[in-house]
Amino acid sequence: MSNDYTLSLSTVTAKIYAPIEKVNIADWVLHLPDAEYQRCSTAHIAAGATTTDDGRPMSINVETIGDAFVVQHYVAEVQEPHFCRMVSISDSISPAGRTKLQVVWELSVKKVDDHTCEYTNHIHSTATDQTLTFFKEHGIQFEKAHAVRQQASHAHNQEETPKFAKSIEQKALGLDHAQAAANSMALEDKK
Repeated sequence: MSNDYTLSLSTVTAKIYAPIEKVNIADWVLHLPDAEYQRCSTAHIAAGATTTDDGRPMSINVETIGDAFVVQHYVAEVQEPHFCRMVSISDSISPAGRTKLQVVWELSVKKVDDHTCEYTNHIHSTATDQTLTFFKEHGIQFEKAHAVRQQASHAHNQEETPKFAKSIEQKALGLDHAQAAANSMALEDKK
């Protein structure tokens, strides 16, 4: 077996219809309300913000990925308006039992034009030593675990990324959820 313990790697992009100067991903991700997080995916269960013992900002996300119930403890390693790097040693609870894995979540935005940005949601999960021991104890082949997690994680990312982009856009434009829903309905009526 190689030394690449990647369980999943997924990158999905979506448009944000707001000027890049108004977009602040760090503010969005570190202050994301629970209800807004839940609106961004049918697999999202809960979200909250806290800090590490040494005061670093942290986002707690609870979701399902495939058949696993996952509690993410994302510590903000980089928190800039147009780029965030969040790292979590996540609890993963599946029918086989409970283990931990590392997830790196990178959120970025780049300017397309004066009124549009492209949001990128990049997720990379890797097996920790505990994960590898868990697989061995439960007779789970790494390649099979990788294939299952890759499919589930990428499908999840494809669902949440456009909704994250819309949520970031709403915050950038100063709209609450009700205002954004009304704007979307008005645009649909014009079609």
